[in-house]
Amino acid sequence: MQVEKLKEMYKKYSLDKSDVFKHQHYIIITRSGIEKVMGYEKIDITYDVIKCEPTFAVIKAYAKKGDKVIETFGSALKGASFKDSSTNTWYVAEMAEKRALSRAVLKMTGLYELNIFGEDESEDFKRK
Repeated sequence: MQVEKLKEMYKKYSLDKSDVFKHQHYIIITRSGIEKVMGYEKIDITYDVIKCEPTFAVIKAYAKKGDKVIETFGSALKGASFKDSSTNTWYVAEMAEKRALSRAVLKMTGLYELNIFGEDESEDFKRK
């Protein structure tokens, strides 16, 4: 059943193999894939900065499509070591924004229900 839904998703959003890859337990959609889904679905995203410090940021995203609105968050922490961090970049606000966008699009489209996650959501989700 899930395989059929995934095939439908590929066709519907004109995704190709550069947009999606298999991770240990999940399907990961890349930034380009998120942008394709967002464009196809005509999802509008706006943001609020909840917290922005040199090593930590939280961004709230509002996704709107028609009358449906989703609110979600993205955060990023640059710690002293990799195990203390959720990102390895000093661009914590930008990373938090990308995470908020991915989550908003995936929630709006129901793709989370298929165990599909955005590449930007975790450093562990990066293509190797």
